[in-house]
Amino acid sequence: MKWIWHWILSAVSLLIVAWLFDAIWFDSVAAAFIAAIVLGLINAILRPILQFLALPVTILTLGIFALIINALLLLLTGKLVPGFHVEGFFAAFFGSIVLSIVSSILSAVFED
Repeated sequence: MKWIWHWILSAVSLLIVAWLFDAIWFDSVAAAFIAAIVLGLINAILRPILQFLALPVTILTLGIFALIINALLLLLTGKLVPGFHVEGFFAAFFGSIVLSIVSSILSAVFED
């Protein structure tokens, strides 16, 4: 039951980011829920592999490259999910930063 709540919070976080950024949008609320699942799967499978491979660059850039990986994963989610649109790298970059902040706030408020 906890994973359903986490899924709902992830979808709401994505909807808030889409509301804040004109370059990120959804065609429907259902697309936000599908994007939350896809982004969760991508973050669970691809993100650890990419972070391991990019560890030297991440160390050299003092962690900034981790933000680039997050942006690329958000862009990939936008390409995979019909109805979820991300216009360009900079929208994904700043959107992923705001997404992590919003997700953290919502999780702190509504979980536990």
